[in-house]
Amino acid sequence: MSEGSAQTQPGGALSGIRVADFSRVLAGPHATMILADLGADVIKIESPEGDGTRQWRPPVNAIGQSTYFAGVNRGKRSVVCDLRDPDGLARAAEIARTADVVIENFKPGTMERFGLGYEALAEQNPGLVYCSISGFGDAAGKDLPGYDLLVQAVGGLMSITGASDGEPMKVGVALVDILTGLNSVIGIQAALRARDTAGSPTAGRGQHVKVTLLGSLLSALANQASSTLETGVSPTRMGNAHPSIAPYETLDAADQSIALAVGTDGQFARLCEVLGVPELATDARFATNPDRVAHRVELRAALEVPLRERTAEEWITAFTAANIPAGRVNTIGQAIDLAESLGLGIVAETPAVAPDGTPQTLRSIATPIDFSATPAQYQAPPPGVGEHQGASWIPRPTTH
Repeated sequence: MSEGSAQTQPGGALSGIRVADFSRVLAGPHATMILADLGADVIKIESPEGDGTRQWRPPVNAIGQSTYFAGVNRGKRSVVCDLRDPDGLARAAEIARTADVVIENFKPGTMERFGLGYEALAEQNPGLVYCSISGFGDAAGKDLPGYDLLVQAVGGLMSITGASDGEPMKVGVALVDILTGLNSVIGIQAALRARDTAGSPTAGRGQHVKVTLLGSLLSALANQASSTLETGVSPTRMGNAHPSIAPYETLDAADQSIALAVGTDGQFARLCEVLGVPELATDARFATNPDRVAHRVELRAALEVPLRERTAEEWITAFTAANIPAGRVNTIGQAIDLAESLGLGIVAETPAVAPDGTPQTLRSIATPIDFSATPAQYQAPPPGVGEHQGASWIPRPTTH
């Protein structure tokens, strides 16, 4: 595909929006992939070496790309702009001046040193929505390194993750980066809406959207952060148990664990009936949710006696029939198979061509948003470094 051929999806919700993507690794690329899925024209501006995640392999996909890189970069165009070189910097600035959105996750102050900060670009492109992603903001935390593991640690997530008698644990994916990417999409779209709405205080003008990893994590801590603020007591690790609901955890059946999410007294009564221990539902220790939370250790022991008499699959079938929330602890592969069996359409298929010219189909997880009129589409594979560098490409003039 030549650099001049658009990769926007016809009728996409964000069709006509151009994004200059200066971000690397995960949070920013995840955000811009969502924008591309929804129809935006995303130009990935890379150094000559390319996004560092291109080298994070194995594993690789059907066309030899790192699956880490491919997982957050489909649907984009790649243009190499060496910001240390005057010509590369001029090219990057030209793209940014004609974009609706610029997104970057350099260390705070870096884009300003290249003359690509918000203030400089907004003078020439007043409608620009400029999204900056950082670990800890651009004030007192501007020099702190923004890595997902570090933020999971200092942001409190590790303190509530893991067994109560074990060490603090990180989540099994860079969840803070993903949350930050989602917040970036929300901020970008809100700013575009404000820019394009007559009568808005910012009608016709863009703005600077700032998103931090630490802020995204603390926001996502939800009830755990709320309880800390209200009580002054920080929660601790509880394994798979819930601080305010019981039984809401994994319990042992004869062959493996079952996840039970019993959130009401009615569900608990049905659970006891199915397990053959209806007396537990009226036991003073377990009659209400606060009672069960206060006696969670005794409750777990009482429930696991009958649970160990049958297999997880047998119990899950019985629980589901009684409208009791329960499920097996799946692998990721099993989870994907489950989503497909339920008709969620969670696997996106994108046509691609291998280096030897062989047609291939790349499989990736689809954007999980279902639109009735402007569905997400997956027409272009993750690009090679500078794949759309062709001299025929000319940025469109700004129209806002």
